[in-house]
Amino acid sequence: MSKLLRGLNLRQAVAINMIDMVGIGPFITIPYIIGAMSGPQCILAWLLGSLLSFMDGFVWAELGAKWPEAGGSYVFLQQLFGKEKWGRLMSFLYIWQTTFQAPLVIASGAIGFAQYLTYLIPIDAVMQKIVSGTLVIFITILLYRKINDIGKISIVMGIIVVGTMLWLIFSGLSHLDMQMAFTFNKETFDFTPAFFFGLGTASTKTIYSFLGYYNVCHLGGEIKEPEKNIPRSIFISIAGISILYLLMQTAISGVIPWQEAKDSQFIVSTFFERIYGTFAANIATVLILFIAISSLFAVMLGYSRVPYAAAIEGNYFSVFSKVHPTKNFPHASLIILASVAFVFSLLFKMKEVITAIIVMRILIQFVSQSVGLILLHYKNKELKLPYKMLFFPIPPLIGILVWMFVFFSAEWQYIFGALAFIATGVLLFMYQSNRKKLWPFEPIKN
Repeated sequence: MSKLLRGLNLRQAVAINMIDMVGIGPFITIPYIIGAMSGPQCILAWLLGSLLSFMDGFVWAELGAKWPEAGGSYVFLQQLFGKEKWGRLMSFLYIWQTTFQAPLVIASGAIGFAQYLTYLIPIDAVMQKIVSGTLVIFITILLYRKINDIGKISIVMGIIVVGTMLWLIFSGLSHLDMQMAFTFNKETFDFTPAFFFGLGTASTKTIYSFLGYYNVCHLGGEIKEPEKNIPRSIFISIAGISILYLLMQTAISGVIPWQEAKDSQFIVSTFFERIYGTFAANIATVLILFIAISSLFAVMLGYSRVPYAAAIEGNYFSVFSKVHPTKNFPHASLIILASVAFVFSLLFKMKEVITAIIVMRILIQFVSQSVGLILLHYKNKELKLPYKMLFFPIPPLIGILVWMFVFFSAEWQYIFGALAFIATGVLLFMYQSNRKKLWPFEPIKN
C-alpha cells in the first residue's frame, strides 16, 4: 500500500489552517452575530471565540505533537482512552459523527458560496443548488494531486485570503465612525439571562468561523517536523485570524449601523459598496467567493484523512484505506466524503447547518479530548510530550467550560439531536462489537 508523504512545511501548514478558518463563514455569520447581541457589543462573541480557540488550541497542540498521524481526533481518542476499550468506543463515535458532520461542513461552505454569488448574478434557489453541487465537484478535482502541489496551492490561496481581509480592515478603519462602532445601550452590560443567551447564540456563529485551527492535526502524517510545526501552525493561525476577525468586526460596525447590518444578506459586499461603490463591491465579492473556494479546499483536504486513518486499522470500511498509487493521497476517502457533501449541498440551507455542525461535535470531539488529556497528565506524572502547554490544566478546563456554555446555549432540538446521534452511534458500536466478539463482549486477553 502507498504511504502518505511528509511534504508540508510550517508555512504551508499555517496557510492550510488559515484558509480553512477564513471561509465563507464570517461573511455569512456577521449579521447573525450582530443580531443576537443587538449592537456593536457583538465583539464580545468574537473575543469568546478567540479565547476558546486558544484554550482548545493548547489541547490540539499537545496531542498533535505527541501523535502526528493522519486522522487527528480519531487517533487522539484511541490513545487517550485506550485502543482496546473505551478508546475504541470514543474513536468509533468520532468517525460515526465525522461521516455526517464533515460533509455538512463542506456543504455549508458550498451553500454559502452559492448564496453570496447572487450578489453578482441573480439566480433562483434551484440554480443555487446546482452551483453549490458543482463547486463540491470542482474542489474534489482540484485536490486530486500530490501533497507537495497541495502545499504550493495553499500558499497562494493563503496570500489572497489574508490580502482580502487586510483590504477590508484598512478600508473600514480609514472610514471608521467611532461613535457608531463603540456606542452601547445602557442595558448592554446588565448581564441578564437574555444577555447570556444572546452571547451563547452569537458565540456559536463566531466559533463556526474559527473552526479549522486544528486542521494540521488531521494531516499529521504529512507534516514535516510535526513535533514543532503542528503547535506552531496552530497558534500562529489562531493569533493571526483572531486579530483579523476583531478588526474586521470593528471596521464593519463603524461603517454600517448595526440595525441595518443585522439584516444584511451580503454584509461585506454592502460594506465595500458603501465606501467605494458598486465596482469595488463586485471585486470584493469575487474575492470572498475565492476565499470560500480556498476554505473548502482545506476542509476537504483535512477531513479526507480521518476515515482513511480508521480504515487502515480495520476499524472502518476498507474502501476508505485506498491510497492513490502515484499521487499518494487517500483518494477513495476524498471521493466518498465529497459525494455525501454533494447530496447535502442540495438538501440543506446555510442557517440550518451552522448550529448543528458545532453542537454535534462538542461532547465527543472537543470536550472528550480535553478530559482525556487531563486524565493522561494525572495518570502519568512523568509523561514525555514533545510540546507541553503553559499553565496546565487551566487551558483545557477553560475550554471545557466554554464548550459546555455554548452547548447548553443552543436550542433544545440541536441538543437533543446531538445526544440522539451519540446514542445511535453507541448502539451501532455495540452491535459491531458483539458481532466481532470484541470489547465489551469479550474480555481483553493479558
